[in-house]
Amino acid sequence: MRNLKASAAAVALAALLAVGPAAVASTAPAGPNDAKIQGELTQKLQQKSELKNVQSTVANGTVTLTGTVDTYKQKADAEKLARKSGKQAEVRDLIQVAGPTVSDDVLRQKLAKQLAYSRVGYGETPFDVITLDVKDGVVTLGGEVMDYMSYNDAVGIVQNTKGVKDVVSTLKVAPLSPMDNSLRVRLFRAIYGDSVLSKYWMDPVKPIRILVNNGHIGLYGRVDNKMDAEIAGIRANGVFGGFTVENHLTTGQSDVVR
Repeated sequence: MRNLKASAAAVALAALLAVGPAAVASTAPAGPNDAKIQGELTQKLQQKSELKNVQSTVANGTVTLTGTVDTYKQKADAEKLARKSGKQAEVRDLIQVAGPTVSDDVLRQKLAKQLAYSRVGYGETPFDVITLDVKDGVVTLGGEVMDYMSYNDAVGIVQNTKGVKDVVSTLKVAPLSPMDNSLRVRLFRAIYGDSVLSKYWMDPVKPIRILVNNGHIGLYGRVDNKMDAEIAGIRANGVFGGFTVENHLTTGQSDVVR
């Protein structure tokens, strides 16, 4: 009799293991707020025409988003809605950015041009150092900008551009500092007031970028020759209030787009 009971237990255990953890998990009770979160999120998604192809499920407080959107910005917006609906809920964003397929070279050229000219006239252009890389539709932004308006502008341009599948941003915002702002003005006058270097202010794509962070100065971008790079370094070193100067100006291809 004992052998029969042992055999039956072994068979039951083997059957349970064969079913796997997914089946066991499916029997777990739903979280107390799942239905509420699901209802609120579904309503919010339906109110956004650009998110009509996004679906959501909620299990034990975890929101899973699936479906397709046209731009990465829409993917990010859907995730924000999910986080607001679930408050502290975990969100698994499995949304695919469908949209058109654009080659990396074409996408980079398009983004570089948009970024270069987007803040012209606002005064931050010579003080933003933004780098751009595109691989398999994934855009990586790097560098440092003068303020959060420049930051939001750059990230927004990338997120709203069709063909971008994902965005990785290591872009930083320089610390708020009246002393740095004053130093920026003096550097601008010293560099662009030079008769040799004034030509680099004619086109927003070509300016010598002046990065200032707590009194430390960095020069970035592409110049026509080594002599121009050396003159820019001399001018920057001669400005009162700067602690150090790093001259990253190059005569070759530069990753800096703004």
